[in-house]
Amino acid sequence: MCASTSNYYCSLLKLCCEAHNQIQAKKLHCFIIKTIANPETFLFNNLISSYSYLGKFTYARSVFDQIPRPNQFSWNTILSAYSKSGLLSEMREIFNGMPKRDGVSWNSVISGYASYGSCNEALDIYRLMLKDGPVNVNRITFSTMLILSSNQGCIDLGKQIHGQINKFGFDSYVFVGSPLVDMYSKAGLIYDAKKVFNELPERNVVMYNTMIMGLLRCGMVEDSKNLFRFMPGKDSISWTTMITGLTQNSLDREAVDMLREMRLEDLPIDQFTFGSILTACGGLVALQEGKQIHAYIIRTDHMNNLFVGSALVDMYSKCRSPKYAETVFKRMTRKNIVSWTAMIVGYGQNGCSEEAVRFFCEMQRNGVEPDDFTLGSVISSCANLASLEEGAQFHCQALVSGLISIITVSNALVTLYGKCGSIEESHRLFDEMKIKDEVSWTALVSGYAQFGKANESINLFEEMLAHGLRPDGVTFVGVLSACSRAGLVERGRHLFESMVEKHGIVPIPDHYTCMIDLFSRAGQLKEAQNFIEKMPFRPDKIGWATLLSSCRNHGNLEIGKWAAESLLELEPQNPASYILLSSMYAAKGKWNEVAQLRRGMRDKGVRKEPGCSWIKYKSRVHIFSADDRSSPYSDQIYAELEKLNFKMIEEGYVPDMSYILHDVEELEKVKMLNHHSEKLAIAFGLLFIPPDLPIRVVKNLRVCGDCHNATKFISKITRREILVRDSVRFHLFKDGTCSCGDFW
Repeated sequence: MCASTSNYYCSLLKLCCEAHNQIQAKKLHCFIIKTIANPETFLFNNLISSYSYLGKFTYARSVFDQIPRPNQFSWNTILSAYSKSGLLSEMREIFNGMPKRDGVSWNSVISGYASYGSCNEALDIYRLMLKDGPVNVNRITFSTMLILSSNQGCIDLGKQIHGQINKFGFDSYVFVGSPLVDMYSKAGLIYDAKKVFNELPERNVVMYNTMIMGLLRCGMVEDSKNLFRFMPGKDSISWTTMITGLTQNSLDREAVDMLREMRLEDLPIDQFTFGSILTACGGLVALQEGKQIHAYIIRTDHMNNLFVGSALVDMYSKCRSPKYAETVFKRMTRKNIVSWTAMIVGYGQNGCSEEAVRFFCEMQRNGVEPDDFTLGSVISSCANLASLEEGAQFHCQALVSGLISIITVSNALVTLYGKCGSIEESHRLFDEMKIKDEVSWTALVSGYAQFGKANESINLFEEMLAHGLRPDGVTFVGVLSACSRAGLVERGRHLFESMVEKHGIVPIPDHYTCMIDLFSRAGQLKEAQNFIEKMPFRPDKIGWATLLSSCRNHGNLEIGKWAAESLLELEPQNPASYILLSSMYAAKGKWNEVAQLRRGMRDKGVRKEPGCSWIKYKSRVHIFSADDRSSPYSDQIYAELEKLNFKMIEEGYVPDMSYILHDVEELEKVKMLNHHSEKLAIAFGLLFIPPDLPIRVVKNLRVCGDCHNATKFISKITRREILVRDSVRFHLFKDGTCSCGDFW
């Protein structure tokens, strides 16, 4: 057979591979068998390559076995096919049977083992290769071994390979220098990386890009900028490396500016550039700039790219536009676990926890199995909803799938049970965890804090320190909250000081709010005022509202007015200042001032957030507002309340009229108090929740003092456990007492 015929068939095989057409390749193979009696080895080798490329390794092996006299290329072709596909036992069988091995043979086997995580086997082959003689060792060998060392975190092995690179004279090769720089920078040995870079006689753009990436990875932003500024022949990867690195170093604004410069250079922007710049827009909450990038993505025909679509969903979610994110998501032609997770996490981060759970269920209906991050996210959404029933179902899923062993999921479950009031279950799960990190401890510390169990929370915090773990800002928010809710002023003050002085944590508004709450909740309102005046910045709206609420509880009109005016200055439309100040005036019988405040609210269009409470029964959420009669069970609920009210008064309950902000008759005030939303939800629970189960109620606002007192009486009269989660904490009512010790 003439060589031109073989070349012709080889060209046809190449076309089949480019079209990923297995059927045509097989037909062509049949035609070759029928028309050519003794095909050349060259043609056999191309058939092996084609079948390997198309993933038909059994056919490739069959062709190889039919070659009468396979040459070195034949052996290397089938060896490379097994190596790239991860068929390591077949690869080793071929390698052991080779009559002769060259550098390609050795490198294929090393690469196969290295690519599929068989580090020891790769190292054994490398040692055998050196024993066989240095003639086969080349730059590819060293590059593969350096990448293996880097991926496995074996810096000592990498240093040994570096020594052998110098010994065999490959230290001037850029192909070897680039993975060397990458290995040292990944290990944090940036000065070793710079030494390798500076000693290379020649550097190409790949080498510069690797060095810039290494500098950015180690936080040396200015050094990376200088190197980038003076490097010759910048390509799109150079610009993308800088943009990605700036984003990873939280320099999102600089990353956006860098993209503008890149566009002026008229360089192509790929999926990785878009992914990084969208991350920067999300970090900046720059919705308008994100929309501009979105428009550019559409113009450059990248909308069908899965990576870019997922990044857009994430960006819109971080810019607090979950509906835009959902629109992008629904228009994506392909979706994977990353895109689904971006949507679920996005809804959860934007307070749309019900939507997050809905999307998770839809994802499973579409046959996409969750990973640990997705499952952890939906469990967190259940925690935010205080939905123990759904959360328990996801707990079962974590057990069945085995994902419960992953710390992301375990931490989410500890948080779930803590936020749903099952602190004992939360602690049990915590104890069962084989590996615990700072997040695990913080979740339990915060769980006990929400329950007002300050001593348990502080003891856990001390135990965390004893285990050598470093608390972060979130941990301190939890333990300071515990001190606040238990009235441990001096302990809280000491912890705040140790956070700054011992642990080097710079306080953020949340920490200052905890301290304001600590002093003001304990009645030390003047101390809270002095603390605020010494703060490096003014409190945020939560800080002022915290102080104002305590002023209302302790009847301090002077500091209350100061807090209300400060809150109004910060947020003129915030109803808290009007409502709490009105409550203070009403408690002192100053109805003219109350009326004046109400007129001010009406004139400025300020609307009070309506209080509502909800309870779950048979997978349905029943929501109640004050004086609500929309429930089909209203007659039964109000009858139950009347019966309870009569029994409570017999037991000594006295309605607290100070919580009524209207100048009406006493009898009307009693009626209004008796129909608060949480009381309606509790009455519903008494009617329908089985007696052996606790009644779980969630309220969007802080529970009022009268309802708190009334619920204690209800728990005693009915002998039921009633768990109320309000906007501040948990209250477990049992036998006429509350877990908060009446300090909330």
